Formats: sequence, C-alpha cells, structure tokens
Amino acid sequence: MNIVFMGTPEYATDILSEILKADIKVVGVFTQPDKPVGRKQVLTPPHIKTFLNENYKDIPVFQPINLKEQETHEQIRSLEPDFIVVAAYGQILPKAILDIAPCINLHASILPKYRGASPIQSALLVGETTTGITAMLMDEGLDTGAILAFAYTNCEDKTSGELFDELGKIAGELIVDVLQNFPTITPQPQDDTQATICKKIKKQSGLFSFDEDASQIYNKFRAYTPWPGIFLESGLKILSLKPLQMSGKSGEILEISKDGFVVACKSGALQILSLQEPSKKAVNATAYLNGKRLGIGDRIS
Repeated sequence: MNIVFMGTPEYATDILSEILKADIKVVGVFTQPDKPVGRKQVLTPPHIKTFLNENYKDIPVFQPINLKEQETHEQIRSLEPDFIVVAAYGQILPKAILDIAPCINLHASILPKYRGASPIQSALLVGETTTGITAMLMDEGLDTGAILAFAYTNCEDKTSGELFDELGKIAGELIVDVLQNFPTITPQPQDDTQATICKKIKKQSGLFSFDEDASQIYNKFRAYTPWPGIFLESGLKILSLKPLQMSGKSGEILEISKDGFVVACKSGALQILSLQEPSKKAVNATAYLNGKRLGIGDRIS
C-alpha cells in the first residue's frame, strides 16, 4: 500500500507518525511552502517538514505554492499512490488530484457539524461536550464527502491546544484502521440538512468584554488558547482563568485571594489567575492588582 500524505501543522505530523509506525509505506509528503515567522521574519519550514528531515529523510517532501499546476498533478501521479491522506493541509484539492486515487480527509469534528477551517475552536465556542474525528472520502465540496469512520472524545474543560494534540493521535489511529480495512467499509453520505460551517480564526476573534456571560468568556478562552488568546479592548490579555458562580456588576472585582481575583461578568464571574499587558511580561493576578493599586469594588477594563 502506497500513501501520499498531505498536511502541514503538528496535528498532521501526529497523524503521519501513526501511519509510519503502522509500517504503511509513505511515498511522498506534500506540505505548505516555508514561511517567514516572527518579528525578524525568519524563513521557517512547516512542522511536518522538520519532523521528516529529522526522522525520515528518505521520504520526499514537496511544497508546491498551489495544487492547480499540471506539474504537481504529474508529481503525485508518478508516485503511484493507492490513497492520498489529507490532514490540515491548507489548500483545496482540485478534481485532477481527487481523480488520481481515493482521497481521505481527517477532519477534526463529527461531520456534518463544523465543516471548514476551525472545527475544534468552533465546537469549544458553543460549549460542545463531545467532539472527535471524521474520516471521509473527499469530493469537490468543503468537507462534504461520504463518511468512512468516526472517533469520539470528551472536550469539556479542554483548550483547543490540548484538543489538537489529543485529536492528532486519535486521527492517526483512525486512519490506520480505515486504510487497513478500506475494502470492507461502505461510505455513508452526509446529511447536508444538519451541516454547519465554521470560518478561519482571526486575531481579533479573541476580543472579549466582561459584559458577556462568564460561560461565554470561558468558552472563548478555551477555544482561543493558545492562539489568539482572549483580551480586552485595552489589550490586556487573560492567560489563565476559572469560571465561578458569583454575581455583581460587570467588570467589578468581587474578591481577592493569594491565587488571583474574581471579576463579575454579565452572568456569573471569573477567577483571573494570570494576565499580560501589551508589550509586558506575563504576571500573576495578585501582582497585577498590586501594580495597579486595585482592590475590591474597582473595575477591570
């Protein structure tokens, strides 16, 4: 069995690692081009390329700018794949590639819910208690292909960063099972009437206000950790918090302890444990209050 793998971030690396452990032959990996990163714009390879360069130098890596060029189609065809496995690649596969071999996508939601670019964050934002991975046969639509298999996990009190790590390993186990049992699987069409679409996360998505419900803010915090995080209009970033059943005026400090301070929201309250002002180092919540000379009854903005 020959596999062409397409993926870019650590989530994809975790999946590829499980495929390689199963002794399935990977004849080529396609990933995004190296990109400038950070203030100094250092040209940095994708996570999966670094992983391969350090552990599997014999597997060829391809980094086309896009997948529309005939040359790219011929590269894939020349590898003679039995399957093309896709996980967080970052580009839509054109029909010319879909026609080369069965293309299996590992989408980080239970489809048809949360089709699109941010399934993990979107599930956390609305307070889902369960999410998972869908293995599906790809077609020309956006995550609309027939379903091959599911794998589920609990997502209560987890951040998107934690879920990415967990789901990468789950997806790796799932795709190995799907590949090994593909001839016996009957693809099931999705129920489009139950479909929801999620969009790409932007930095501004992390903006919040204490005029929101505490549960809503907590879900934002989980969805946007580690990126882009959650922050107030002033740019004050909340790094660690816990939801509490307390009440008061939105933004008002209700309680102070050695661990942090409690701020009232529109409904409920949040215990703030650590935070960070723009262009400053992260500090624990008590140190922040002392530096600002704030106490019970004062407002955080």
